[in-house]
Order: sequence, then structure tokens, then C-alpha cells
Amino acid sequence: MEFLVLVFVTAFMVVLLATPSLIKVAILKRLFDDPTEKRKLHKHAIPTIGGVILFAGTLFSFSLWFPRNLIHDPIIELKAMDDYKYIVATLLLMFFVGIKDDIIGTAPVKKLIAHMMVSMILVLMADIRIVSMHGIFGIHDLPYWASIFLSIFTYIVVVNAFNLIDGVDGLASGVGLIATLAFGTWFAFVGDAVMAALAFALAGSLFAFLFFNFSPAKIFMGDSGSLTIGLIICILAIKLISYDVSTIPNEFLLHVSKPIFAMAVLVYPLTDTLRIFVYRTIRGLSPFSADRNHLHHRLLDIGCSHRKTVIVIYIVNVFVIGLCLFLSVLNPTYVFIIMFAVVLILAQIPTLLKRQKNKRVHHKQ
Repeated sequence: MEFLVLVFVTAFMVVLLATPSLIKVAILKRLFDDPTEKRKLHKHAIPTIGGVILFAGTLFSFSLWFPRNLIHDPIIELKAMDDYKYIVATLLLMFFVGIKDDIIGTAPVKKLIAHMMVSMILVLMADIRIVSMHGIFGIHDLPYWASIFLSIFTYIVVVNAFNLIDGVDGLASGVGLIATLAFGTWFAFVGDAVMAALAFALAGSLFAFLFFNFSPAKIFMGDSGSLTIGLIICILAIKLISYDVSTIPNEFLLHVSKPIFAMAVLVYPLTDTLRIFVYRTIRGLSPFSADRNHLHHRLLDIGCSHRKTVIVIYIVNVFVIGLCLFLSVLNPTYVFIIMFAVVLILAQIPTLLKRQKNKRVHHKQ
């Protein structure tokens, strides 16, 4: 798997060298984010088309170093080429929906149609779907209809989750980097060169992009970036969950619950999306309405800077992944319950701290 270094470095160099030029073009063409909106956190106009270079760097590196020569089984090779075809096709569709939204805007209905098309292509045509829950609450193999619906739902949730958390400098790109490194390492250990290459191609692009996107950001990824990241990471997550356990050579990974590991890797986007949807629904608001009630907004409200906010979220993300691996000796149902309780407690801390801050301000007045 030494070629993964080439995959990572190639994507890294493409994004690192090309992003300054992209920033100049965006400035010349006035492709800015509007800082006048009340919920915006930045005060200056910043280019919003960083997704262009993330898409290009990832696709270029993945295609250039596609590990066909490492696949010796004709059946596996045929499946890998099919996966490549459908992954590239859906990435192109998702990317162009995102770039259109970044430049001139896209109606929510049209975006939803695109999400449905992409999810159905991947689930029904590519057969990239969740087929088992691996013993969580006693559930193992899923009926075909349940597998289809759960997989489509997962695609839509995960892709939109990354779109929703792109609200603080370096957040979506950093969380995406952690996720791709975690998934890529897992696939490298089990010997899946194709998925490992896809993960490390995106990881290299995101690592270079962070040089320009970390606070203070010089460029944003926009919807073209967050949708691309969300789609690739969702494909990796579902591929991991559906991986044939009998082919895993690593004894430790054999006992790690794959659905729980995937949820642990994606803990922040999934938790924040679930929380914000429940919050808005309880208050009679549209679940898709924009506001400043995300967990990263809560951290900002209690005095954290952009940098501290994203670093705290990075640390929590890595901690949850480590906890998942540490608890892997337990029954998957117990691990899920413990993980859910821990994440629920962690998610309440920013809100409790904000309330304490408001009380102190009220007493002073």
C-alpha cells in the first residue's frame, strides 16, 4: 500500500499549487460569499469556489493512481471498475449542482432531486448499499427493501450533514480530513486498495486546502466542496459497513463494529445535523431553515475563536473514534448505547456553558 503516499502527495500538491490562482480568479470574477447576511461569521468578502480545486485534486489523483494493477481477482477487478465509473459519474453530478449553487444559487427542490438521483444511482446501479447492521440491537442482514431505503436515507443525511457544518473556517475540511484518514487507514489495513486510494486522494486535497481555509480563511469550499466531500465520505462509510467480514485479515479490526466505527468517524456532522433538525422542528421551524444554533455557533457564543472552536471539535472527533476502538471488545449493542450516551452528554456542554455565561451577564446587569 506504499502507493497511497503517492495518492496523498499528488492530491496535496495539486490543491496547494493551484488554490492561490483560483483565489485570484475568484476575486477578479467577484465570486464572493455575501458577508452582509446576519448569520455570516466573517466580515469580508471571501471566494466561495474552493470546491473546484478539491474536486479536481481528488479526482485527478484517484484516477492517475487507480490501483488496477493491485487487483488480481477478475471478479473484484470488474467490481472495482464499475465502482469507479459510478463514483466519477455521481461526483460530476453532485459537483455541478454545488458549483451552480455557489455561483447563481439552486432551488432546494432541484438540489433534492439531484440528491435522489445520485443516491439511486449508487444504491440501485452501483449496488453500494448497507446490507447488514452487524448485530446492533440483534439486527444482522437487512431485507433488500430495507437495505435500499436505509442506504438512500444515509446518502442524503451524510451529504447534507457536511453541507450544514460548513459554517466555521476549517470545520468541514478538518472534519473531512479526520474522516478520510480514518476510513483510508481502515481500508489500507484490510487490503482494499481502491477505497483506500479514494480516501487518501480526498485527504491529500483537504490537507492542502486547510492551509487556505483554516482561520482566517482565504477561501471557502462552498457547496461544490461540501457536497463533494460528503458524497465521497458517505461512499467510504457505506463501503466500510458492507465490507465482507470473512476477508478482513486484521484480528483487531475483525472485532470492531463497522456501523459504530463509521458513526464514530462521522460523529460531529451526524450529531449536529440530528440536533439542529430536532431543535428546529420543536420550535415549529423548517428543518432546512438557516440559523446560528449549530454546535459550532454555541462554541463561538461562549467565547471560543474560530481556531479554538474547530480544534475542540477535532479533538472530540478523534476522542470518539478512539473510544469506539477501545470498546470494541463489548457487544455492539452495548457499545452503541455507551457511545450514544457519551456523545449526547458532550453535545450538551456548549449549550450549558452558554446558559451559564448568559446568567453571569444577567446578574452583572
